[in-house]
Amino acid sequence: MTDSLANNPAFWSLAKQPARRNALLAAGFGWMLDSMDVMLYSMVIPAAQKDLGMSSATAGLIMSFTLIAAAAGGIGFGFVADRLGRTRALSLSILIYTVCTGLCAFVHTVPQLAICRFLLGIGMGGEWAAGAALVAETWPQQHRAKALALVQSAWAIGYALAAAVVALIMPHFGWRAVFLAGLFPALITIWIRRKVKEPEHWTPATNVSARALFRGKLAPRTLVITSMNAASLFAWWGLFSWAPSFLSAPVSKGGHGLDVLHTSTFTIVMQLGTFLGYVSFGPLADRFGRKPVYVTFLLMAALVVPLYAVVKTPTALLLLGPVVGFWGTGFFSGFSVISSEAFPTALRGRAMGFAYNLGRIASAVAPFTVGRVAQERGFGFGLSITTAGFLLAAAIALFLRKEWAAISQNEVEPTVAVT
Repeated sequence: MTDSLANNPAFWSLAKQPARRNALLAAGFGWMLDSMDVMLYSMVIPAAQKDLGMSSATAGLIMSFTLIAAAAGGIGFGFVADRLGRTRALSLSILIYTVCTGLCAFVHTVPQLAICRFLLGIGMGGEWAAGAALVAETWPQQHRAKALALVQSAWAIGYALAAAVVALIMPHFGWRAVFLAGLFPALITIWIRRKVKEPEHWTPATNVSARALFRGKLAPRTLVITSMNAASLFAWWGLFSWAPSFLSAPVSKGGHGLDVLHTSTFTIVMQLGTFLGYVSFGPLADRFGRKPVYVTFLLMAALVVPLYAVVKTPTALLLLGPVVGFWGTGFFSGFSVISSEAFPTALRGRAMGFAYNLGRIASAVAPFTVGRVAQERGFGFGLSITTAGFLLAAAIALFLRKEWAAISQNEVEPTVAVT
């Protein structure tokens, strides 16, 4: 494809400019480390369950608590991003979730673990909205989808990095030591504060109320984008929170009984497909349009997930994993660009924080639901129910309108003032 990232000199010429390059790196590193810290938990669930006497339903409930906290943190950091700046919100959110990841190494009870994961979620929720807004406001419209897709692809790297960390550390030092590795990314915040500048046209939003998101012409897009994201997040968190356990759980519980090394290897291979899905979305969206490509990814995910849940052999799992990763996560690049283009600068941080993180609240039941179903009927059946989320998200996405993207180009500001 002539519009691919590899064959797009205009894109890479812009990427050499310090402001755009640093914005990409900051948002990408933040998202990668977010992924790593979150997925460390998913990778150590079986070991933590044995040590803390925790059921699958309880482990899923803790993940649900994390998502609820992420929703609150994301909405709150949306205000920080609009009022104090994208870079301040980004660096503070990274600092919070990395420190809280390290604290997980010192817990001795399930409630202690739940508290640490809840606090971690607050920082985790703030990172995405701040980073995506930073990139959207730094890159021109014709290359914005590719830039945000590149940032989103960092999630796959973080996920694979988590698998590698677990494979290297847990067999020798136990699951607690895995969380200590999550402390090191806090150092990236120093670089962000020194090297990453605010977008040129960003100014502190002191005269625009968030109530504008629920009035007039912005209300329909807030409703559609938020509900669409809620459905897709339900599917994603339900599927990928439990995918490592699906690989490692005993066959008697609907899993495949793989050891730590093989589980980590299969997870890393899956993330190769995920990475390709993320980076492919941008060029495809620039060529064929955001909406049709986004819907196609969701429908394909709904098709391949049930197949992955019922295959019996390790070889089939290894081959199908990257396919699931490609379609089942690549659509997130679409949400980044769709949501960033639908709202004006003065409200972008709050709008993206609200749309993404209210969706997290709605999807918070997914890890608990899949864990509970897996406990009663096996992991394969539990993972299959996430198909409904992909289908619902695709149906809601049909209500997206192409003209909504014009707001990011014309910067038509709402006139609702703070009272």
